[in-house]
Amino acid sequence: MEWQGRQGSSNVENVGGGGGRGLATGGGVGCLGIIIAIIYMLMGNNPSDILGGGSSSQQQPQQTQQQTGESGQSDRQQFASVVLKDTETVWHNLFQQEGLTYKEPTMVLFSQGIQTGCGNASSDMGPFYCPADEKLYIDLSFMDELDQRFQAPGDFAMAYVIAHEVGHHVQNQLGVADKVNRLRQQLSETEFNKYSVAMELQADYYAGVYAHYEKEMGVTEAGDIEEAIKAAQAVGDDTLQKQATGRVNTDTFTHGSSEQRMKWFNQGFESGDIRGGNTFEALGLPL
Repeated sequence: MEWQGRQGSSNVENVGGGGGRGLATGGGVGCLGIIIAIIYMLMGNNPSDILGGGSSSQQQPQQTQQQTGESGQSDRQQFASVVLKDTETVWHNLFQQEGLTYKEPTMVLFSQGIQTGCGNASSDMGPFYCPADEKLYIDLSFMDELDQRFQAPGDFAMAYVIAHEVGHHVQNQLGVADKVNRLRQQLSETEFNKYSVAMELQADYYAGVYAHYEKEMGVTEAGDIEEAIKAAQAVGDDTLQKQATGRVNTDTFTHGSSEQRMKWFNQGFESGDIRGGNTFEALGLPL
């Protein structure tokens, strides 16, 4: 991805380290991070517990691997800022076409722990979006996780992650998050998980829409889209469950299978159409 020397977003807060404890909870549908469910699953807990108003689990944030060297960290910050700026351009244009006004989210760069509008959060949760304060929270050391743990290297893999979280902001702007949140108290855990999956797949679709216009703007390079698809595959519920337990339980899916995540990203990338990502209808879920 060509990002060096390009304009970044003004909606970036770099807060560095923090002293927060616990995992972000509350805030309606909750902080919809790309690997929140992964972390809970690996700890032997139910992933859906932290997608909504559950009780806070008090845990000390663990150190995550940081980029060494001042210039390296600065490069990552600039890269993330450029990606956010591009999402702003894409969504302003698409909302305008629909007669709507896009309100830009803020991206908060932090390490270790932080207080958010959804509660205290740890870097261990991975990147996430909090609908309560309309902010994306990212520890950029997650780029190392993508490369080393998830075997999904490349700058556009991280661009996909950021665009996915912005996709949750788009859902918040369009009122989808509120509709899903109201269903939490009406449905069983298994049934609500299906809505959680639809939310995540729609965010993947919107990430694909972003990638569509990145290609149109001529800033993508050979292999970029493949990097994003590989990242989507790596964080599918079935892939992660197999790695963690050796088995798959579809009733506990909260983000979708690898096949689903790749499929919806691809559909967004191919269409570039804000109206084409009705994952709820596709999964037979009334909303």
